[in-house]
Amino acid sequence: MGGMVASVAAALVVVLGVASVATAQLETCNGDLPPVLAANYSGLACQPVWNNFVLRYHQDKNNVLRIVLSTMYSTGWVGMGFSRDGLMIGSSAMVGWIGKKGLPHIRQFALRGKSSSKVVVDRGFLVSNDHDHTVVVQQAKIYLAFQLRFSYRLSHQHIIMAFGNSIPVKNKLTRHQDKTSFTFDFTTGRASVDGSFPYGLRRAHGALNVFAWGVLMPIGAILARYFRRMDPLWFYLHVGIQFVGFIIGLAGVVAGVALYNKIQADIPAHRGLGIFVLFLGILQILAFFLRPNADSKYRKYWNWYHSWAGRLALFFAAVNIVLGIHVGGADNSWKIGYGFNLAVILVAVIALEFMLWTRWSKNSTSTPTY
Repeated sequence: MGGMVASVAAALVVVLGVASVATAQLETCNGDLPPVLAANYSGLACQPVWNNFVLRYHQDKNNVLRIVLSTMYSTGWVGMGFSRDGLMIGSSAMVGWIGKKGLPHIRQFALRGKSSSKVVVDRGFLVSNDHDHTVVVQQAKIYLAFQLRFSYRLSHQHIIMAFGNSIPVKNKLTRHQDKTSFTFDFTTGRASVDGSFPYGLRRAHGALNVFAWGVLMPIGAILARYFRRMDPLWFYLHVGIQFVGFIIGLAGVVAGVALYNKIQADIPAHRGLGIFVLFLGILQILAFFLRPNADSKYRKYWNWYHSWAGRLALFFAAVNIVLGIHVGGADNSWKIGYGFNLAVILVAVIALEFMLWTRWSKNSTSTPTY
């Protein structure tokens, strides 16, 4: 009986201890800043934002934003990013850590990609004065203090927070252990899940265009080149598949325009290629209605134009799909899925082309026109 009482008492002590630690961590806004930060960073508003991350901030009349970001710390790095569109790629971040020799470090990084080589130190769009940056560790907490100057008054701002467990070496950040993104209102102090970024619209834009330009239209082109002996079935399948593919692709373009209007993403290469591919697609649709008769002297020129315009459209569409997957920060399922689809199409085209040339070498008769 005495042993049971002792066990219950020990368990109660443990529970109370854990509860007190949790309470202490939840009430971080009630704690004081380290004395070294008190002079320049007093009087800040405070808001817990994620896990043990606490954001203290103040924006003055000159649009200078003072920030103190704090969280529990043992080793590694802690970062806060500012994004124009809610995405990691293209954002700029302030990252702080304590080096292996115990020296504090805080630097700006331009997040140009997801690999370590694309995270570039001392680059980015944040305007700051390095002398205003401080990193302090006190009572197992790290404090990143910095000041940023903006050309406008911040209100709703896309914020990215992350941390890693490895100490950066030569200013090279290792992959984050965990991260989050949200929208923070610097006027009201409210943080919300970054639902303002239209993730569903981005997925629709990508999925529609991949299915249209990456699946349907290559199949339609394969039918037109390699299955003409199935006359006239190949022609009706070709026209039907390409028309359906164009309509689906057009829906993907509409989704892309809506996405651009919402986030104003600055991706001129992707947008320019998309417009060019759409232009070629429209020309192909018009070509169907302007197709000369089989015995017309202009038919061979139409055939040449229609074939090469289609090939150009499919080639640049494939390039733009790869570019879109990259700049959109798609996960590996998109990369693997489209890569597999592209590989299957290329292998099929090589095999069918070989069979076609073999047949042509045995039979010199011309293929039917359309």
